[in-house]
Amino acid sequence: MSFELADNVDADRFVNDLKLFTLAVSLGSVASLAELPWTMTHAELPVAARKASGLSPQLIRLAIGVESVRDLIEDLDQALAQVG
Repeated sequence: MSFELADNVDADRFVNDLKLFTLAVSLGSVASLAELPWTMTHAELPVAARKASGLSPQLIRLAIGVESVRDLIEDLDQALAQVG
């Protein structure tokens, strides 16, 4: 699952405020993971190439694991409240 945060939201702070999601470049696990493609998996590409491929610094990519859906939603909500 991917989504973009508003331009005025600090994406780094958002992912660091997550409690159940682990910040990681791997998107295959039983644990829920979060990634910032702009600064992680695609950081080696020039800015123009990242933009041309549809990436932005605000893009968050999630891999959903086996945790409770309710717990994951609450974690996303609390992280958004921290940065909002």
